[in-house]
Amino acid sequence: MSLGLNGISVRYGAVEAVSEVDLAVGGGEVVALLGPSGCGKSTLLRAVAGLLTPAAGSVTWDGEDLAGTPPHRRGFGLVFQDGQLFPHRDVAGNVAFGLRMRGVPQDERAERVARLLELVGLAGYQRRRVTELSGGEQQRVALARALAPRPRLLLLDEPLSALDRALREALADDLARLLREARATALVVTHDHDEAFTLADRVAVMRSGRVRQVGPPARVWRAPVDVETARFLGCGVVLDPEPARRLVGVAHRVGLRATALRVDPDGPFEAEVLTRAHRRDHVRSLVRVAGFEGEFEAVAPVSAPPEPGDRVRLAVDADGVAVIGGG
Repeated sequence: MSLGLNGISVRYGAVEAVSEVDLAVGGGEVVALLGPSGCGKSTLLRAVAGLLTPAAGSVTWDGEDLAGTPPHRRGFGLVFQDGQLFPHRDVAGNVAFGLRMRGVPQDERAERVARLLELVGLAGYQRRRVTELSGGEQQRVALARALAPRPRLLLLDEPLSALDRALREALADDLARLLREARATALVVTHDHDEAFTLADRVAVMRSGRVRQVGPPARVWRAPVDVETARFLGCGVVLDPEPARRLVGVAHRVGLRATALRVDPDGPFEAEVLTRAHRRDHVRSLVRVAGFEGEFEAVAPVSAPPEPGDRVRLAVDADGVAVIGGG
């Protein structure tokens, strides 16, 4: 069982929001569409759902063209960022909605609802009003509702973006577990790198309506296909091959994330601290590295941060280095 996108283009008047996208999602696979706001990823998701008609190309399921199949007959489940729950129904009523529409007997519905609520960490919540739930709990209910009819494909459009950062991180871990335990085939839209890499088996990076790179999270993170993708993935500094060879030992164009350089008294490079800013678990400094042009970021422990004007030694952390176009 697999989803196929073949040359999908979507236009709004003269504007081409999605352009010639080819992508496949295999059975039991989670693929994340990752990109900045306005890049076309949600539009592409809506074309898959049948909510928009592509100007060109085809959406297929197991090779069957879905062009003439309306959204409610595609067998796909949808979860949006606001959950879109029914406020007049309790938790059980929301989760069971799709089952009722399919005529599933009441006893079977109740059993399925109880099992799903346990899966999403809301066991015993059947009679709770959804308006009394937190944002994270509401999204769990929305996920359970989408999973209840056993959809052959789950479509999630920025499912965690309305939550605060700490809750989003915690729920992303839970969602990754849920998708795997449910053996779900899923296409997830997100602009958040951490969310995409936590949830997905493969990541498809979109920019300006096109898919620029597809691959396992680790490969995309370590080897972005081009400079624009590297910058989107957090590489604030891009080095040409010669300075890259001297700094990180790679004679190739590289991108440096904020964690690529760290303060280390035994480090091989000398630098002057220009500014500093505290983060949750480290101090991030702007530095000028001796022998190199431009300014770089470096991290230091919160317990002993350098002051602006200090001279420090720096070491390279390979996990913060991306080889651009090298994968």
